[in-house]
Amino acid sequence: MKKYINTLRRKFKKYGIDGYVVPKNDDYFTEYSKINRLKIISNFSGSAGLAVILKNKNFLFTDGRYTIQSHQESGKNFNIYGFEKLINCNLFKNLTLGIDPNLFTKTQVKNYFLKNNYIKYIHKNLIDEIKKGKNSKSIPFFSLNKKIVGENISSKINKISKFLKKNKSDYIFISAPENVAWILNIRGGDSPNSPVPNLRLIISKTNKIFLISKKDKCKKLIKNKIIKMNQLIDIDKFPKEILKLSGKSFIIDNKSCSIFYENLIKSKFKIIKREDPTYSLKAIKNKTEIKNMINAHILDGVALTKFIYWIKKINKRQINEIMAAKKLEMFRKINKSFLYPSFDTIAGTGKNGAIVHYRANNKNCRKIQRKDIFLCDSGGQYKYGTTDVTRTLCFSNQKQSIKNIYTKVLKGHIAVARTNINKDNIGKKIDKRARKFLKESNLDYAHGTGHGVGFFLNVHEGPQSINKINKVKIKEGMILSNEPGYYKKNKYGIRIENLVYVKNKNGNLFFENLTMVPIEKDLINYNLLTYYEKNYLFKYHLDVYSKISKYLNHDERSWLASFI
Repeated sequence: MKKYINTLRRKFKKYGIDGYVVPKNDDYFTEYSKINRLKIISNFSGSAGLAVILKNKNFLFTDGRYTIQSHQESGKNFNIYGFEKLINCNLFKNLTLGIDPNLFTKTQVKNYFLKNNYIKYIHKNLIDEIKKGKNSKSIPFFSLNKKIVGENISSKINKISKFLKKNKSDYIFISAPENVAWILNIRGGDSPNSPVPNLRLIISKTNKIFLISKKDKCKKLIKNKIIKMNQLIDIDKFPKEILKLSGKSFIIDNKSCSIFYENLIKSKFKIIKREDPTYSLKAIKNKTEIKNMINAHILDGVALTKFIYWIKKINKRQINEIMAAKKLEMFRKINKSFLYPSFDTIAGTGKNGAIVHYRANNKNCRKIQRKDIFLCDSGGQYKYGTTDVTRTLCFSNQKQSIKNIYTKVLKGHIAVARTNINKDNIGKKIDKRARKFLKESNLDYAHGTGHGVGFFLNVHEGPQSINKINKVKIKEGMILSNEPGYYKKNKYGIRIENLVYVKNKNGNLFFENLTMVPIEKDLINYNLLTYYEKNYLFKYHLDVYSKISKYLNHDERSWLASFI
């Protein structure tokens, strides 16, 4: 890491800069990418972060999920701050900072740097000059038929073109690849944890489309008549081809349209709006998508239940966190519909559980002791669905104080699950329900309570979420996580996570559980639960048993029945 920092600093004079900014995202603004420039320069491996390398100092900005992890991985060489310190930051006052315009949006630069700094665009990535990434194998894109996704391509394009007509725009530039994947019902292999294909799309108000990608990845799409050859623009020729389009105006996405592409579009067209409607359209799953997600979660529930039974009741040898994660993946792989994890498994025992997005490796991996509590957050990509579930487990009787905190987390989890969405219909309101019982003891957690989840796409997607600031209206068909927690530094971590979807019954909106995995009962102080909370747990475990018991062996089934 130090040698890369020193090599980078030697380039400052050549480019006339006082510092260089390195974000986590790649040029497609995806959360999980095969390119991780931030880790190269800072050693920080979290999913959200930004580094600023100056001539004499280094800064790393991240969020509350990574407070402990960032100090462990980067604390020796970086001053570490929360993202909130970056807004209109004066740490770099009167300095010239270099950025790669492919990796930032205008909104980001305006919020972070423009008040006190001068930003210089450098049209080559300086981290890539220092360490070139490996050329990954080119995996062709593939299409999903209507039986899987529930809506055809032309229907989705019509929705986008109506949006264009309403806003009096000639074109929209869909720069977020997961949105292109949803519109065209295609998937790919460009991300390590999701079937998101790296590509971009232009749609006109007259329903014309132009797909921007590497041509070799689109052979199957052309063969299957998803797109025609004249609708495909090679990514290297795109800057010239876009300027050939007739028309006057474009809509772009302020979340994923880079400065490079925005400036390219602005050189000929007027940008009249910075909102991609696909996020909101994609967030509301249709009946087919919900049905497929339910099926994926039953398969996942079987794997998780078998794993929990194995680690609590069968396993007699001492294992470590990496071994536990591999064993869990083995249970998932038994089912042929499982493709790969939807993110790297978080398996943290004892004090490692307090690191919210902990990743075990050979240096930090701990053996799982009987006295520990063990936090396991994992998910899978299935044909067809995306899962994400967290369980906190114990292997021996725990202190009453730990049981009390676990139970307060559980009470928050149940409060979210039992939300009357007709009344509390935005994430900000629901978040308060999750934290209520911890707050009574002056306790809290430094992450959101829930995130949106894609259908056979990203495990994290917006615009809906459950946190302290989100005001997006929760609607029928949306899928979210429900995951309150508590973390005691250097001691333990607790989190209970299910995925839920919004169901409508006779005009009443409520959350229905997708996740079918038993909730650890040996950590519950039942004296702290109300009649309604106990009844919720009974009904939840009865539902789990009814859906997955037929896939379990006799001993697993008997054990699961004890939760009812």
